[in-house]
Parts: sequence; C-alpha cells; structure tokens
Amino acid sequence: MQIEKSTFQFLKDLQKNNNRDWFTDHKPIYTEAQQNAKAVFAAVHHNLEMHDEIEKSKMMRIYRDVRFSKDKTPYKAHFANSYSRLGKELRGGYFLRIRPGESFLAGGFWEPNKEDLFRIRKEIEMDATEIKDILKEKNYIKHFGGKFESFGELKTAPRGFDKNHPDVDLLRKKGFIATKNFTDKEVLSSNFVDLVDDSFKALRPFFDLFSDILTTNLNGEQI
Repeated sequence: MQIEKSTFQFLKDLQKNNNRDWFTDHKPIYTEAQQNAKAVFAAVHHNLEMHDEIEKSKMMRIYRDVRFSKDKTPYKAHFANSYSRLGKELRGGYFLRIRPGESFLAGGFWEPNKEDLFRIRKEIEMDATEIKDILKEKNYIKHFGGKFESFGELKTAPRGFDKNHPDVDLLRKKGFIATKNFTDKEVLSSNFVDLVDDSFKALRPFFDLFSDILTTNLNGEQI
C-alpha cells in the first residue's frame, strides 16, 4: 500500500485552486485520493497495532472551519490522520500528515491536560535525567534529531517552579512532541508505510517513560 502519484497531484492542484467551484468540479478525483490516503493510514494503523495499543484512529476532514481563522481558504490541502494510544493506561498519540513539500509525522503529547502536564513538570523538577537520556538515545537522534518540539512554550518557568532550575527549558514546554519530516520522494516510495513505522517504533522509549511517569506518583507508586 502506498500514496499514489495521482493523490499527490490532487493535493498540488488543490493548493493552487483552493475554492469551492474547483473542488466541486473535481469531487470524483478527490474521492479517489481520499480513499488512497485512507488505505495508507489504515496500513499504518495495522503496523502500529503490532507494537502498541491504539484506542482510536481518526482521519481529519478536508473541510476547514474558517469562522475564527485568518486563512479563509475552504479546504486543507493535505490528508492527515491521528492515532490515540490506550487512554489512561498509556496516554499520548501519533500523527501523520501527507502534503506535497510539507509531509511529516509526530508522536507524543500535543496538548496534555493540566494534571498530566503538572505531573511531567514535577518529574522534571525532581530529576530530568531519564527524560534527557531519551533525547540522547541513538535511534531517537536518528529519527527525531534528539529534541522535543512543543508548539508553544512559556517565556519563563511555570508558576510554582524555579526560574533558575537547570532544566527550565523543559519546564517551559506546554507539550512534548517528536517530529520528522519526509521528502515527496519518500512519501511516494513503495516503502513509505514502513518508513513511518520505523519512526514510530523509535518513539517506544519515550512513550514507555512518559506512560510510567503519568501512571505513578513521584515515589514511583502506581496511582
């Protein structure tokens, strides 16, 4: 299973013609492209189930909600899918987006709830050694560059935390995400689904540690 060139071409054409008249005229082509992307996302899901527990998989709608956006184009010129890990036991999730020139995957904790974020920060405050060891892990560096993305950070330490803490850069984060970009050539390759799965597998130490943190107290006792 792979992304077809025709699917990629539809997304390229949509980027140039992001209006309702064009989309309506090309609805049959959209339907074919959507089904192709859906099949690829399903194959990714199947592979994930071989090494993780996925509670929910969701393909994002192509229709944009423009009510509160400066960008008034009616459609997203990409296909994307999220995969949520098993609820309270595991937390976190995976994400994959297919967009010409801007395809990427991500995994981790995008917008953790207030309680989860506080628990992670308390772990960092007490001892961030294990978390920083994840960033130094060889396979993590290979796939994700040895860093966490946050997509939002505080300007200083959170309230109640020392602004001079040695790991204040981690304390300031509002989320903990690993991301990897793909070239168009990689997305269109016959082994793209395997490339995605290799990267998702590289997240295992990250997820294992954070799942443990979020299901225990600071003494390591199950909660």
